[in-house]
Amino acid sequence: MALILTAAACERDEEILGPSLNDLYGDFQTLEDFKASRQSVDFSADQSVLFSARFSKTVDWEVHIIGKTSGATKIISDKSNLIDNTNGVWNGTTTLLPMFKAEECMAVLKVEEENFFDTIPLIQIDSIRSVEGYLLADFENGVNPGWTIFAQSGGNMSFNIVQSDSSAQGSHFYDMGGEVDFDYLIGLIDMPASAYGEDRFPLNSNPNNVYFNVFLDKPAGINNEIVLFQFREDENEDGVYQAASEDMYSIELRGLETNWQSVSIKYADMIALVNGAPATPAGNGVHEPHKLLQLSVLFLADPSSGYSQTLMDNIIFTENGPIEP
Repeated sequence: MALILTAAACERDEEILGPSLNDLYGDFQTLEDFKASRQSVDFSADQSVLFSARFSKTVDWEVHIIGKTSGATKIISDKSNLIDNTNGVWNGTTTLLPMFKAEECMAVLKVEEENFFDTIPLIQIDSIRSVEGYLLADFENGVNPGWTIFAQSGGNMSFNIVQSDSSAQGSHFYDMGGEVDFDYLIGLIDMPASAYGEDRFPLNSNPNNVYFNVFLDKPAGINNEIVLFQFREDENEDGVYQAASEDMYSIELRGLETNWQSVSIKYADMIALVNGAPATPAGNGVHEPHKLLQLSVLFLADPSSGYSQTLMDNIIFTENGPIEP
């Protein structure tokens, strides 16, 4: 009995609690070099890039994939001693806008706590991934002739499409800018469903499944921008929006970030606004995205605040979640 008790007392739980001594104090080494599974990739064909590496200890690591033309950045990170198909796959998505283009990229492995960096200098994107959704505008093919565009007679007006490698998606974006000292409105774009050959936009009837997405960029030095999106519903489906008896929901954005950002909002979360303040909808108060007749984009600024400007790209509706750039 004494021997049994002594043996039982000597047993120890083999599970290690907390970090291992090797992870805390061991030397850091790469046991398998940083590699990519391919040097060219066609994301439109559902190809992906698998990064791999193995370390002598568990560390916080990051892989930064950077577009050499666009400046787009994808960041993949984990805390582990191994990069493999469980944590090192890139499917063409973007962490920091703009989106990737058909371009050369480089991949940088960072283990900052060990002051370790390694680089794969060339990964060629042959074709970008497609984003599912109902696209209203990416400005790649000019202005839709069915749109109505109005710009005030102000100063330094720039309501036009710009071609640039720095566009958030593709190679073009829309530049909204100007100085108007007599009105909040600088300019607007009306995008009716008829411009797309539709009576109403073909969206899911469930407002919790529909997301409105747009990329916006406020240039440095601008702090007075107001971007207003208005969503007019044709509740009785007669082809005409009646302001007194049908719903219009809105999104008003101020204080945007400098550099491209993705803005997404669920259709069910949109509210009615009157002069920027929440208001009771004029119609039945039911969010009905399948009855959406027209989207309007208004660019505004306090007329006493001087010049204002915002860049816009990739206006798209998605289902079941926000856009994944």
